[in-house]
Amino acid sequence: MTLAEILNRVNTLGLDLVEITGGEPLSQKNCPDLARLLVANKFTVLCETNGTYPIDVLPAEVIRIVDFKCPGSGESDQVNWDNVECLVPHDEVKFVIQDRDDYEWSKGIVTKYNLQSRCKAIHFSPVFGILEPSALAQWIMEDKVCVRLHLQIHKYIHTNAQQGTRESTGFPEST
Repeated sequence: MTLAEILNRVNTLGLDLVEITGGEPLSQKNCPDLARLLVANKFTVLCETNGTYPIDVLPAEVIRIVDFKCPGSGESDQVNWDNVECLVPHDEVKFVIQDRDDYEWSKGIVTKYNLQSRCKAIHFSPVFGILEPSALAQWIMEDKVCVRLHLQIHKYIHTNAQQGTRESTGFPEST
């Protein structure tokens, strides 16, 4: 789809909030242009990124949700730590945690980079099917860590066969 077609489709939805996500949006060269177009058309724009690409290519108005990859993911060496300096008070960060080691690492990153003062929200999310949400919630409460427990809701409401299909999103085949 062209940027104009995307804008037209978004306009037909009658909503004022748009989240750019899926795969890694910042790997798409037109992502910043799409974000600028949506902002210029008075949408509230969020961009959820895996944190490997620079986030400063997005307009200042965009709310960036940066996923800092934990060691358990096997991808923590790909995190672009320069993104921390680009965070502004309306941005959010996320850690997807698979075990106690990831949890301790995430707490350390929150402290090391003073994330509480840099962004609006910090999300700790358990890896679906590996870490029980109740265990992560218990650790957060015991340690009095000021973060939000975040569940990957799509994993609870869609079966594995439906995830990522057009039928599961409600979008017509033409999108």
